[in-house]
Amino acid sequence: MSGTIESNISNQSGSIAVTPAGLNWVSDVVTASTVTVVAGNGYWINTTSNACTITLPASAEAGDNIVIVDYARTWGTNAVTLDSNGLTFQGQADTFTVEYTTDGQSVNLIYSDSTKGWIPLEDDVIAEAPVAPNTQRGLFAFGQTNAYVSLKNLIGSNGVIAADVTGVGTARGWLGAAGYGLDKAVFAYGTTGSIVSLKNLVNNSGVVASDVSGVGTERTELAAATFGIDKAIFRSGNDGSRTGVSNLVNSSGVIAADVSAVGTAKQALAANMYGGDKAIFGFGSDGAIDNGVNLVNNLGVVGNDVTGVGSARTYLGCAGYGVDKAIFGYGVISGKTSITNKVSNLGVVASDTAGVGTAKNGSTATTYNLDKAAVAYGENSGKLSIKNLINNQGTVAADVSGVGTARWALAAAGYSYSA
Repeated sequence: MSGTIESNISNQSGSIAVTPAGLNWVSDVVTASTVTVVAGNGYWINTTSNACTITLPASAEAGDNIVIVDYARTWGTNAVTLDSNGLTFQGQADTFTVEYTTDGQSVNLIYSDSTKGWIPLEDDVIAEAPVAPNTQRGLFAFGQTNAYVSLKNLIGSNGVIAADVTGVGTARGWLGAAGYGLDKAVFAYGTTGSIVSLKNLVNNSGVVASDVSGVGTERTELAAATFGIDKAIFRSGNDGSRTGVSNLVNSSGVIAADVSAVGTAKQALAANMYGGDKAIFGFGSDGAIDNGVNLVNNLGVVGNDVTGVGSARTYLGCAGYGVDKAIFGYGVISGKTSITNKVSNLGVVASDTAGVGTAKNGSTATTYNLDKAAVAYGENSGKLSIKNLINNQGTVAADVSGVGTARWALAAAGYSYSA
């Protein structure tokens, strides 16, 4: 479909005529929670009573045009979400969230082609960018009991950790894990007693694939985080001595060659994404216990050392909460601790928050249910199988016991944007 609205060149009063192939305004105001729209039409969207999900056409041609308008200036209270119905939106798949949340907004959408899809030609307030879907589920895997194991435990969107599943690649511990490809995860490196460079990919059903070998410098006691929405980075660790080397992971789960170290070489640190598309690595040991951090931008470039905030410690965990923030927790100072440090969506680490739950080290953490986190397992006078849930405000809950085989030195990551 193509066409234009005929211009009122003479600035005359009265109605403006629409060409036969032009934009037609649908007279009925949309008040429902869902509506499917048709190219060539303009729609008044009234969200006074409820939010509205707008489904775009399943097929489109270059030049197809749809306009939506905030009829009652209520999109700031009840948002409008666009479902691109299998087509791309500004070059992103329809799994991304496109949401308009500003009162009085109107959006003029034009379809370009199969590569970039629907593109907002204009809006009267601010251009909104797609937001990646958030992790709903996670998994804890590998670790050490009295020996290294290859167990996994899935955690659902309800925060419940499932029973052990055995046989998920070579048994090992002190490895790293992170999400990639929006809804999948990768576990890599670690030690079997000997340092290795194995990786295991996890699909969006939580199934761990068999080993893939040779993915950069062998090392252990490293950390990993998602960045750039759908990519990951492994960094630092011990390859016989402390290192600051990093390896990027693309959206298909392929681990790239080593990138030379930036910042202080250290081990026994933790990491997570923050701000929606960046990462933070923090704490650990550079020969002495450390509280410094390194920020990673959305292209995977590691920044220089930033002076630390909070108690220096090692063997801690880190996970995301509240959609765009992170939290470091637990670990070893001179003894085991349960203190936490929140990270803002700008990557700023806050001062210590007094501990909740059993002090422990060698635990790990993952995001679940979009904006919450869970810390689980670890060691304190013996291996532990406790968990601590963290709400979307970063508040840590009391211990919950009995969540699979007690162990430490494992890793965790989020997967799946389906509950």
